[in-house]
Amino acid sequence: MFLVLAASMLWGTTGTTQALAPDGATSLGVGSIRVVLGGVALVAIARARGLFRGGRRWAPLPTAVMALSVASSQLAFFASVQKTGVAIGTIVTIGSSPVAAGLFAFLFGGERPSRAWLVATALAVAGCSLLITSGGDVAVDPLGIVLALVAGAGYAAYTVASKRLLAEHRSGAVIAVAFGLAAIPLAIVLPTQDLGWVAEPLGFLAVLHLGFVTVALAYTLFAKGLSSVPSATAVTLTLAEPLTAATLGMLVLHERLTSTSLGGSVLMLIGLMILTLGSRRSKRELAATLEA
Repeated sequence: MFLVLAASMLWGTTGTTQALAPDGATSLGVGSIRVVLGGVALVAIARARGLFRGGRRWAPLPTAVMALSVASSQLAFFASVQKTGVAIGTIVTIGSSPVAAGLFAFLFGGERPSRAWLVATALAVAGCSLLITSGGDVAVDPLGIVLALVAGAGYAAYTVASKRLLAEHRSGAVIAVAFGLAAIPLAIVLPTQDLGWVAEPLGFLAVLHLGFVTVALAYTLFAKGLSSVPSATAVTLTLAEPLTAATLGMLVLHERLTSTSLGGSVLMLIGLMILTLGSRRSKRELAATLEA
């Protein structure tokens, strides 16, 4: 549980790290560097651990969808944080992701939405509506909200696509392939960006933290933790990501949420909790049915 919690808290530092980067750091540059460095490190770790042994075939379509989802969600997330703040951008991204995942599972997998998903979706829509109309000290940019929703949809697409691959490949290998392939198009984009800020001490530290700590280390810890923690528990523990991001946004970046924007954020977090509890209940009911 500690490993999953630690990984989630590390993910929650990404937005603040971008905000503290030197002037000239664009969302495209930051997102690309994070995926490229993290992807290279994850592939190296997977190879060192022998996770690619076995020579099993990687299904082309889910593998491509997974890699493209990682690349697009990263760029959309950092652009969202740049426009609408760390706290709001992270909460909307994480809060909308399970909603999008349920929708994708229904459209492409034929999975019927649960009542918990419907309630969580209603709360997410209500929460986003409050955020867009909140105003106050933190300018909740409508475009930033849209970008956060795009990032959430990207995370959801990654989850749905990787689910098919996890049946035949180890989790560490799947994560490494996702980031490794996503790094290819972003490595092509990098030369078009002004990366002079990376040469500054703060910029260099930001790059190291984003690539090696929030990707390579965090995903390694998360995969290790999942080996002994139930999925439903892991989902609850990952709530530490938006909570960490919101706390850092307020304490470090001095972002101040109005009562309306705070209410919208709380609604989205409640939706996540309902989804988690609904998942646990469904698993208990399935187990009881199998025993009967």
